[in-house]
Amino acid sequence: MKKYLTYFKIRLIRGLQYRVAAYAGMATQFAWGFMEIFAFSAFYRSNPSAFPMEFSALSSYIWLQQAFLALYMLWFLDMEILEQISSGNIAYEMIRPIALYPLWFLKNLSLRISKAILRCFPILLVTFFLPKPYGLALPSSLTTLLLFLASAALSLMVVVAFTMFVYIFSFYTLNSAGIRLVILSATELLTGAVIPLPFFPEKIRMILELLPFAAMQNIPFRIYSGNLMGPVIVQALLLQVFWAIVLIALGSWWLNKILRYIIIQGG
Repeated sequence: MKKYLTYFKIRLIRGLQYRVAAYAGMATQFAWGFMEIFAFSAFYRSNPSAFPMEFSALSSYIWLQQAFLALYMLWFLDMEILEQISSGNIAYEMIRPIALYPLWFLKNLSLRISKAILRCFPILLVTFFLPKPYGLALPSSLTTLLLFLASAALSLMVVVAFTMFVYIFSFYTLNSAGIRLVILSATELLTGAVIPLPFFPEKIRMILELLPFAAMQNIPFRIYSGNLMGPVIVQALLLQVFWAIVLIALGSWWLNKILRYIIIQGG
C-alpha cells in the first residue's frame, strides 16, 4: 500500500506544477459558465414554472460543474497511458512489482485532483459573490454540505473507474481515437454534463438514474443545489457505492485477463 500512496503523492505534486494551464482553463470555464447560465435564463423567462429546477439551483449546478470540471469530465484522460498501450511501452509497466490497475487508477485520481485544486477555489470564490440568482448559492445546511462532499468523493471513484474502461478497450485497437470519441461523446450527455438529468423526459431520466452515468456529477451537484432531498439522497449514495464497487471489480478483472494474453512485438 505504501508504494501506491507514494506514487499518488508524486503524481499529485507533479500535476500541481501546471499553473499557467490552470489559469487559462479558468478563463475558459468562466466564459462557458456564463454562456450556459444566460442561455438557460432565456428559457426560464418564458415560463419559470415549467422547469424541474429553480434557476438559482441550476446556476449552482453549472458553477459547480465548471469548478470541478477536471474531476468529473470523462474526456479528461491520461494520454501517457494510451501512448504506452499503442506503442508497446506498457511492457515496462508490466515488469514492475506492482499491480497495473491500482497504479493507473491512482495515476488518474491524482491527475484529476491536482487539476481541480488549481482551478476550483478561484471559481468558487468569484461565483459566490455574483448577484442572485446567477451565482453559486451556499448549501442549505451543514448536513447538505457533508452529504455533498461524501457524494463528490464517490462520484470521483465512479468516474475514474469508468475511464479505466477506455484504457482497457484501447488494447483491442491500433488507435484509441475512435473509442474515445464514441464513448466519451455519448457519456457526456448521459452524465448531465450538457443538460442536467432532471431536464430529460421522465421515462428516459428514470432509466438513466439507474445507470452509472447518474452516479457521477449528477448526484453531488443536485444534492448541493437542493434538487435532491430527504430519503432520495440515501438511495443516490447507495447507487454510487454500488457502481463504484461494480466498475472497479469488473475493470480490475478485465485488465488482469488482458495482460495474461497480451503480445508485444518489437525489439
